[in-house]
Amino acid sequence: MDQSPRARLWQASPPLAAVGLLMLVAAVASAMGILVDPRTITGAPAWLKPFKFAVAAAAYSLTLAWIFGWLTEWPRMRRVVGWTTAIVFVLEVAIIDVQAWRGTTSHFNASTPLDRGLFIIMGSAILLQTFVSVSVAVALWRQRFTERPLGWALRLGMVLTILGAMTGPLMTRPTEEQLANARPGGRITTVGAHTVGGSDGGPGVPVTGWSREHGDLRVPHFIGLHAIQALILVAVGVRRWRRPEAARVRAVLIAAASYASLFALLLWQALRGRSIVALDAATLASLTIWGLVTGLALGWVGFRSRKDLSGELGEVTP
Repeated sequence: MDQSPRARLWQASPPLAAVGLLMLVAAVASAMGILVDPRTITGAPAWLKPFKFAVAAAAYSLTLAWIFGWLTEWPRMRRVVGWTTAIVFVLEVAIIDVQAWRGTTSHFNASTPLDRGLFIIMGSAILLQTFVSVSVAVALWRQRFTERPLGWALRLGMVLTILGAMTGPLMTRPTEEQLANARPGGRITTVGAHTVGGSDGGPGVPVTGWSREHGDLRVPHFIGLHAIQALILVAVGVRRWRRPEAARVRAVLIAAASYASLFALLLWQALRGRSIVALDAATLASLTIWGLVTGLALGWVGFRSRKDLSGELGEVTP
């Protein structure tokens, strides 16, 4: 008898399945906090960041547990990565929740020894989690998949997710304004920022809070982190495509290349201080070229696969 999806997740990685469910509960609690707590932190509802991080942690934990179901030959890796990821996520979200309850920021906060210590713990923990996830990428590249499109989606998706996570340290660099304020001997109370070309806390996009006036490194960070889910959806989608497996593999490879290009474009735009909702001519031209190349590549795959399918049908026709 086939196991239910929930049972498969628990069998693949109990700590990840448990933390995934715990983070969903935390997300619901944070959503309630947004409704009942009128406080704001850097211009956003106090419980918005805890909500977003809980949702992201739940999505990644459950996705990773699902991926572990395909890596049955790697029990030690699954155990180490599963427990490390689960502990880091609980610690991360707990600190974010505590800081929200205190009415202060969790990231870049060095205003007191406690705030500075909590931020260092968060940064060190998530960096450790990113490093151990490299072993998952290695296992995926060494694993043989009977469903080749899914195999390529998992391999390339995990690599892009790791690259997305590595954009996080870009936000921890002190800004010129922070360094200038520290030169006369003043103590730096804020170290780093996600906004490029302005201060954190200005007008933001609804829900995400991404800056509407300046560049925001959270945009490429978000896109990169969720590459694994995006490419899994592509691989699952092409299952219904009645074309040879080679064509479905090519479609996944093109989707991965397109996603990586979009990630690079958004990172470039953010580092230039350009908002996601205020595209300049250079960004518009780049995105247009990206869309056209992606469309032409997918069209070529469809045309070639149709010819291949016609050839196969012709060979079996008496």
